[in-house]
Amino acid sequence: MCGIVGYAGTAAGPQAQDVVLEGLRRLEYRGYDSAGVALQTDGRLVTAKKAGKLARLVEFLDEDPLPPSVTGIGHTRWATHGAPTDANAHPHLGGDGTVAVIHNGIIENFASLKAGLLTDGVGFASQTDTEVAAHLLAKAYAETGDLPAAMCAVARSLEGAFTLLAVHADVPGTVVAARRNSPLVVGLGDGANYLGSDVAAFIGHTREAIEMGQDQVVTITASSVSITDFDGVPADGVHFHVDWDAAAAEKGGFPSFMAKEINEQPQAVADTLRGRVDPSGRLVLDELHIDETVLRSIDKIVIIACGTASYAGQVARYAIEHWCRIPCEVELAHEFRYRDPVVNEKTLVVAVSQSGETMDTIMAVRHAREQGARVVAVCNTYGSTIPRESDAALYTHAGPEIAVASTKAFLAQITACYLLGLYLAQLRGNKFADEISEIMGQLQAMPEKIQKVLDGIGQVRAMARWMADTRSVLFLGRHVGYPVAMEGALKLKEIAYIHAEGFAAGELKHGPIALIEPGQPVFVIVPSPRNRDVLHSKVVSNIQEINARGARTIVIAEEGDEDVVPYADDVIWIPPTPTLLAPLVTVVPLQVFACELATAKGLDVDQPRNLAKSVTVE
Repeated sequence: MCGIVGYAGTAAGPQAQDVVLEGLRRLEYRGYDSAGVALQTDGRLVTAKKAGKLARLVEFLDEDPLPPSVTGIGHTRWATHGAPTDANAHPHLGGDGTVAVIHNGIIENFASLKAGLLTDGVGFASQTDTEVAAHLLAKAYAETGDLPAAMCAVARSLEGAFTLLAVHADVPGTVVAARRNSPLVVGLGDGANYLGSDVAAFIGHTREAIEMGQDQVVTITASSVSITDFDGVPADGVHFHVDWDAAAAEKGGFPSFMAKEINEQPQAVADTLRGRVDPSGRLVLDELHIDETVLRSIDKIVIIACGTASYAGQVARYAIEHWCRIPCEVELAHEFRYRDPVVNEKTLVVAVSQSGETMDTIMAVRHAREQGARVVAVCNTYGSTIPRESDAALYTHAGPEIAVASTKAFLAQITACYLLGLYLAQLRGNKFADEISEIMGQLQAMPEKIQKVLDGIGQVRAMARWMADTRSVLFLGRHVGYPVAMEGALKLKEIAYIHAEGFAAGELKHGPIALIEPGQPVFVIVPSPRNRDVLHSKVVSNIQEINARGARTIVIAEEGDEDVVPYADDVIWIPPTPTLLAPLVTVVPLQVFACELATAKGLDVDQPRNLAKSVTVE
């Protein structure tokens, strides 16, 4: 959840306070209940921390800057243990202020560890689990005189998910960190090195990075990076190059990151498709390092994900079953391992996560692999935990997604899952080469269609502005329109804080129609009239049913679908699109509607309350 930054530089480089605050600004989407920094200077530590958004800390430091320093750590918090107060903000100090620690994750055994420290006479200044680690590290350093060794000892004593960063007053120019089940990457600079919960923390300074492995400790200075396991045995990380730059993480003239990312969707889909077809016309997924004979033997596919990613999986299920004729299930990752699922060596598990650090999905991946299943990760973040712990990875290429509410990652995930489905169909002989080529051609036409929707979206923006006082919105869809309806509802919940529900349209008469009253806004996603005519006529009947009861019907329909016009208060037209690919265009108006309505209400669409971009605790 939290954003963490570490920096070790030289006097010839920038000041640590500036580097750390810049990194926190780029990471604020990960946590924003409070923020703080700790700098090492003249044989002592100086800290500043404030509850609330990062701007409060920046304002405080503008008025009262910390002393010059070239070594520091910083943190933006998403509260778990203790309310978002100044006292609970990170960093936390141990050893009479000689050590400062920041933390992402949850230390599950902190209560017993704290009890032991209290018995030893240690006093606590916060309600957090993190302060336990600070006091333990101070104690371990006093015993060893070696900061990396002390961090190893502390890490071995902790249970749960954590990334810890620490600086010590007696160890100048050094930041030490430990990682278990929580994200951490190293940035390799020229005369400086960096740590961050993701590469956005240091992308303004370097695009060269090292992905940390599980249960590893890293020590950085301005000129060195040293990695060991928790026992102190030297270990290696994996070097990688970040293929986007700092400009990609800025708003670029848009009013919000969410608005920017909605408008980047044509490019995100195009980039996810790029380079997937060889000169002979065959679909090629170079990342899938799983033996073809294994993939041919698969008799069940299980997609695991949470939130928006799970809706991407539900869209994909329709396509994968249709193209591959393999049973496909979609499971919420946090439910998957707790119901004793039936998976084995003939099961392919597809783990979908934008960040690759979603803790629920990480634990589900581990459970699936323990049962013998093969796992393919669909992920947007290179080097993150889920791709590393999977058998293979299929990376989307959506670029950085900063807004908490996912948009372009959703479309990129659907696109990647389509590619996986077509690849399996090709491998298993379920589709002829010309059929796959035709579908790939249709997919490659989608960025232009998405752009066409965006170009004509003014109607939706105007609708959202005059509906800003709406307190409830319902969404209906069938077939692939059903997960789109749920995603549309989720966007309103996430950023506009109003009641919103997505229903399968066929369920309407089984209960939800009781919610319909005069004036109730209802979005209806209508299947193409050119395909699956029975579904089209049934959804048109649904529109008539809710229209007859006084609902305000807002219909998303294919251009030329005159059947919906008599029963719709508003029609949002989309270009003709094959049924299975339609979610790539039908969801776009719903994203824009949520973004514009929340903006009209004066809400922060990029950092909605109580939410963080990456859920790194289970």
